[in-house]
Amino acid sequence: MSKVSIYLNFQGNTEEAFNFYKSVFKTEFVGPVMKMSDVPPQPGMPPLPDNEKNAVMHVALPILGGTILQATDMLESMGHKLKIGNNTTICLEPDSKEETERLFNALSGGGSDVMPLQDMFWGAYWGTCLDKYGIRWMFNYQK
Repeated sequence: MSKVSIYLNFQGNTEEAFNFYKSVFKTEFVGPVMKMSDVPPQPGMPPLPDNEKNAVMHVALPILGGTILQATDMLESMGHKLKIGNNTTICLEPDSKEETERLFNALSGGGSDVMPLQDMFWGAYWGTCLDKYGIRWMFNYQK
């Protein structure tokens, strides 16, 4: 079943923020909190500096009405800088690869900051874009 979630970016304090949200909503994380050090080495990517290895790669927390709040830490070593406009993303998880491609193509048209759809190590077909109205979208089709 397709779903929508909210994806947040932090600059090094994701775990602190999500422990706070966990106490507010009185829920438990969905799966383990994944750290950047859990990511397998990627071809062409330099190793992470020691101060970023414990950063959060992914965390998910149910909040209200079936909504899942998810997040990551942005990495300075990759040139990421947190600012209003890149700290919130609407994450779409369609039911099929075809629907994922249709939505991606429609929303990325005339947009910018596109990360093309591609197969990822966590088993998803994934990509992102900033639409022509400045809204950030993430696509995560789980095969």
